[in-house]
Amino acid sequence: MDLQPSHASPILTDPVSKSRLGIHSSLLAYSQQDSPLSPGKYTKSNSKKNMGSLDDVRSNGWLDAMKASSPPRKKSVLKGSSALVASIDFDMEDYNLWMLEYPSALGAFEKIIDHAKNKKIAMFLDYDGTLSPIVEDPDCAFMTEPMRTTVRRVAKCFPTAIISGRSRDKVFDLVKLTELYYAGSHGMDIIGPVSDTLHENHPDCVKSTDDQGNEITLFQPAKEFLPMIDEVFRTLIDITKDIEGAKVENHKFCVSVHYRNVEENNWTVIAQRVHDILKNYPRLRSTHGRKVLEIRPVIDWNKGKAVEFLLESLGLTDMNDVLPIYIGDDKTDEDAFKVLRESNRGCGILVSSVRKDSNALYSLRDTSEVMRFLQRLVNWKRKQERKHGKK
Repeated sequence: MDLQPSHASPILTDPVSKSRLGIHSSLLAYSQQDSPLSPGKYTKSNSKKNMGSLDDVRSNGWLDAMKASSPPRKKSVLKGSSALVASIDFDMEDYNLWMLEYPSALGAFEKIIDHAKNKKIAMFLDYDGTLSPIVEDPDCAFMTEPMRTTVRRVAKCFPTAIISGRSRDKVFDLVKLTELYYAGSHGMDIIGPVSDTLHENHPDCVKSTDDQGNEITLFQPAKEFLPMIDEVFRTLIDITKDIEGAKVENHKFCVSVHYRNVEENNWTVIAQRVHDILKNYPRLRSTHGRKVLEIRPVIDWNKGKAVEFLLESLGLTDMNDVLPIYIGDDKTDEDAFKVLRESNRGCGILVSSVRKDSNALYSLRDTSEVMRFLQRLVNWKRKQERKHGKK
């Protein structure tokens, strides 16, 4: 299957305490003393006094990566409306050139659907920046009711999962739909259907039941890191509380340090403090998102692996009759785009209004275009069902 385009191509925030399926994400409890990974308490006495040189984050590329993953709003440096118009025209021209490599999924809808004929579509969606807009306060990233209705309709037509960097409980509280599967912490906390082969291939799978009595699979490949993640979370709360605008979130299997509301001249400070903390935790690493630093376990798991796991759990591993579609906007979604692209088995769609290099095949400008694409997909499916029903 070839889906390639035809041309060259410091606020304390804990996860919420409930789950959509009656299985809280802390179902598997691990005490601090039980974990072989914890390096010991990172005390307040050494959390700030032993900070390294600010040159560390400059020399190792952290600061450059933070700036690259956090493009500033376009501002004209010249006075007058003509300069503003010129700036907008340049941005549009640049974006239109970029779309030659990453065509609009709306414009290419018929081509995508052509490959979906006689196949079962599986939908995978990021949340922030895909189903809800990026906002200053991540706690206020609410999806609209029309979007919620659209996603519900998608889930009734196709197996659908949301794969988010947020904790699984938190993303469910935002989405509030029981028709979906949820993968939180960049795929390190998954609830999916029961499959005997999963338990043979993935020893971290646990069978359970939801509050409707349905059997489910709970998969947490990084569960041994829970005490360490909690310790780092508490430490980061302490060492960033004097940085105005900084916000630290515990997403259960990863920690987010948001600097969206931090003055840019303090980005180096916040990066250096995170960098120095990680020196004490060699089994944790940092990745860069949209004005956020993500602290994650060093394991061979990401959103791409989560897509493969969910396809397996759904019994959709046959690449000849399945078309996975993944829609996301963030750097962490690139792992999923890459899996689909390299296996030539599905379609990655990047949500972006600015030029970005990506492993996706297509693009959508913003959440409104995402909703339009999903609505068209539902309408196409219903039309196919009506046609099939007449035979």
